[in-house]
Amino acid sequence: MTQMSNAKLGAICATFAVTFFAINDVAIKFLSGGYALHQVVLIRSVIGLLIIVCVIAPMTTGRALARTKKLKMHMFRGLCVVFANMTFFLGLAAMSLADAVAIFFISPLVITLFSVLFLGEVVGPRRWAAIGVGFIGVLVMMRPGTASFQVASLLPLAAAFFYAAIHITTRRIGGTESAATMAFYIQLMFIIVGVSFGLIVGDGRFGDQSDPSLAFLFRAWSWPVVADYPVFLIIGVGIGLGGYLISQAYRVAEASYVAPFEYLALPMSVIFGMVIFGEFPDAWDYLGMVLILGAGLFTIWREAQVKPGALQRPLRR
Repeated sequence: MTQMSNAKLGAICATFAVTFFAINDVAIKFLSGGYALHQVVLIRSVIGLLIIVCVIAPMTTGRALARTKKLKMHMFRGLCVVFANMTFFLGLAAMSLADAVAIFFISPLVITLFSVLFLGEVVGPRRWAAIGVGFIGVLVMMRPGTASFQVASLLPLAAAFFYAAIHITTRRIGGTESAATMAFYIQLMFIIVGVSFGLIVGDGRFGDQSDPSLAFLFRAWSWPVVADYPVFLIIGVGIGLGGYLISQAYRVAEASYVAPFEYLALPMSVIFGMVIFGEFPDAWDYLGMVLILGAGLFTIWREAQVKPGALQRPLRR
């Protein structure tokens, strides 16, 4: 396969993956008012795992799906993905879709910061400036110290830091693991954590919460109503296919080419928020989004200039 066709395949995979993730975010936000987060995550991951095992694996790795010499790294990486997702979804329960997604996209800047702190990499003044601009964008959107500030806005920010940890971890895994294997262990960890949370707080003993995020976390499990079955199916299929496609995109194409396509999630979230939830960002929100988007894209571009072919892993789950 030529380099050009690899690039096109990476772009197609990334675009479809981002679309699946955006639809998943909408569905999770829709379900957040009636179900417990760990229950939603568990059902989603069981469906996602079935998609990987029954559909993706036969076409790719076959019986070697779970075969790895880096089990501990996979499990740790999976835990980081789980907690990144859970903090992001908890934020969705209380925030507008676009605001949560925009704050989350500070991830590339946090990755750069972590590369300096934990990998000893050298970052020049331009990327330090981009990091500063990006975090200014976050402050513009969060507006701490004002009546507009929401504590929940710290949750997608925490998710961004978890994703940075994922990136540092996957550098250890490198290019030796298949996209299907990485997706398999992520869904497996979702199931383990979902079952654990269910056993501990699934009875709803802490469910009497006025805060939307805490209510989503501690609500008692309940049998899904029939009308919600299609929604659960959508998020399960979407996360299974999306997780595989985004990993595949980064395997076949240069990261500097693929990564910008992930930012399609931001305009998608704005449109979905307006159309489905009636959420309309104000001028400050748009300013913050522009600062975060610009800083993130510049960081990705600059990374490609300074370190051509550097390993970069997907921002999303």
